Amino acid sequence: MRQADNYRYIHNWRELTGHGSTELRRSALDIVEHALWAADPYVAVRRLLQRDGDILRIGDLTLDLDRYERVFVLGAGKASRGIAKALEEVLGDRIVDGVFVLKKGDSVNLERINVIYAGHPIPDEDSVRGAMALMRLTEGLTERDLVFAGITGGSSALLALPAEGISLEDLQEVNRILLTCGADIFQINAVRKHLSRIKGGRLAERILPATLINLTVSDVVGDQLDYITGPTVPDTSTFDDARAVLDAFGLWDAFPPAAAEWLRRGGEEWETPKDFEGLPLYSFVVVPGDAACRGALERARALGFNALILTSMLEGEAKDAGLFFASIAKEILTHGRPFARPCAIIAGGENVVTVDRDAKGEGGPNQEFALAAAIGIARLSEVAVVSIDTDGSDGISEFAGGLVDGNTQSAAEEVGLDPFRGLRDHDAAGVLRAVGDGIVTGATGTNVNDLKVLLVA
Repeated sequence: MRQADNYRYIHNWRELTGHGSTELRRSALDIVEHALWAADPYVAVRRLLQRDGDILRIGDLTLDLDRYERVFVLGAGKASRGIAKALEEVLGDRIVDGVFVLKKGDSVNLERINVIYAGHPIPDEDSVRGAMALMRLTEGLTERDLVFAGITGGSSALLALPAEGISLEDLQEVNRILLTCGADIFQINAVRKHLSRIKGGRLAERILPATLINLTVSDVVGDQLDYITGPTVPDTSTFDDARAVLDAFGLWDAFPPAAAEWLRRGGEEWETPKDFEGLPLYSFVVVPGDAACRGALERARALGFNALILTSMLEGEAKDAGLFFASIAKEILTHGRPFARPCAIIAGGENVVTVDRDAKGEGGPNQEFALAAAIGIARLSEVAVVSIDTDGSDGISEFAGGLVDGNTQSAAEEVGLDPFRGLRDHDAAGVLRAVGDGIVTGATGTNVNDLKVLLVA
C-alpha cells in the first residue's frame, strides 16, 4: 500500500491518527485516492487522442488537420482543466485561439489557451465574462474551421448569459433556490437551460457548420449528454419541463419576477435547439460517470476486500441514502450477506439535500450522507463509510466529503456535539470538522458521480 505522503489528492491526514480503526480508515482513503486517479480527464484525453503529423485520431474518428484553416478550443467546468492541458499538448501550434472558464480556486498553466476563473456554485460577473468570451470565439466560424469543446459539470454556473430581461442577480437567486429545494440535476438544468442564451445547445448553434468535437466528463446519472455538455449538444428538455419543475417544488413565487415571467411566456420562439442532424458534431464522454466506482472496485479488490458496485445510480436525499448504507453494514455483520467479510460495497450517483431557506449550517450531500451513516453504524467498530464529491467541493464547506466509522458518533458527543442535530440543522461539516472526519482534497480536476464506499473488516 502506498504511504499517505505520496497521495496526490487527499491532503488532511488527521483521519489516520484519530479515533477508530486506523487500518480500515487508511484502506478507505487509499480506495478513494485510486478512484479519483481512475477518473482523471487529462489521462483519458491523452489516451483517446492520437496524433501522427496532421492525422488526428479520436477513438474511431480520424481527422486530417490539413483540411482545416483554423483550430479553436474552448471549454468550461470543474473537470475541464485536464482537457485543456491535454488539448494544448496534442494540438500545439495548430491552436489559433482558445478560452476555458474554470472555477475560482482552481489553477492551470497554459500557453496557448486563455483562462477565466469564475464563480461556482453561484455564478458571478466573471461567469458572464466567460460566457461572452466563448460566444465571441465562435464569431465568423465556417465549415473550414475545427472546434474542440471541453465542457463538463459545473459549466452551468461558470457560464452565465441570462435570457432577455433577466439580470445576473436574478440568475444568482435562481441558482440558490434550485440548489436547496431538493430538485435533482435534470430538473435543475431544465430550468437553467431555459433562462440562458448559451446553454441548451445555443453555443453549438453558433459553432456549426464548423466541425465540433465534444470531449466531456460525466457527472450525471446515465451520462446523458445534454446534462453534461449542455451548451454544445441538442437539448432534450423544453419550457414545459422547466415549468413543471417550478410547479412540483412550488417555486413560482420564490423565483425573481423576471425569471418567472420568462418561463411562463416561453414557447417555440425561444425554445432551445433540438436537432443538429447532418452537421459535423461528434461527442465523446472521455470519463463516464461511474469511472470512480470502477477505480474504487479495482483498488478494493487489490487490497483484499470482497467488493462489488452496488449501483452507480444512487439518488434521493443524502441522509436517507447514508442510513441505507449503514443498514447494509448491519446486514453483513449479522447475516454475512450480501458478501462475506472483509468486504467493500461501492456506490455512485448524485444525492440531494433539501434545505430550509433559513438554514445556517455548513455541509453538502456527501457530508450529510457520511454523518447519517455514522449514526447508523454507531458502536460498530469494524465498519467505515466514506462519501465524497469527486470534484473536491461538497456544498458549503472546505470538505469534499466525510470518512466515518463506528466511533464517530461517540467522538462527536465527547466534544459536546449531537450528530442528530447536525443533520437537522444541515451542519454536517461542523460535526465532521470537530472530530477530524472531513476529507479535504481541494480541486481534483475531475468531476464524475459522487463516490460512496462501505468497508467491513
